[in-house]
Amino acid sequence: MNDIPKAIGPYAAYRRTEDLIITSGQLPLDPATNEFAGTDTYTQAKQSLTNIAAILNSEGSDLDHTLKLTVYLKDLADFESVNKVFREMLHEPYPARTAFEVSRLPKDALVEIEAIAAFDH
Repeated sequence: MNDIPKAIGPYAAYRRTEDLIITSGQLPLDPATNEFAGTDTYTQAKQSLTNIAAILNSEGSDLDHTLKLTVYLKDLADFESVNKVFREMLHEPYPARTAFEVSRLPKDALVEIEAIAAFDH
């Protein structure tokens, strides 16, 4: 689990049921430093999704098994930056997705992403 950033509060980074892996919102924290991976939305979104991939991989799953992503953005004008990351890191069939603009995120992040993924037995 060294590739998974530690939760910044009293909650689990993820939970697994028999068939699903449900992540908490993943901030763009580099697990090695616990600092933001970058200062722009593209870089932060890529790190958040990389953190989700690390969680899924730790449980024997991967991004291709992602069913739903929820994206929280500081500025919805950066939506295309997130789309670019998703095009680079995800494959068809793409997961369902919802995106929200929020007034503030923990640690003043620009993006936070949470996932629900299938667990392939």
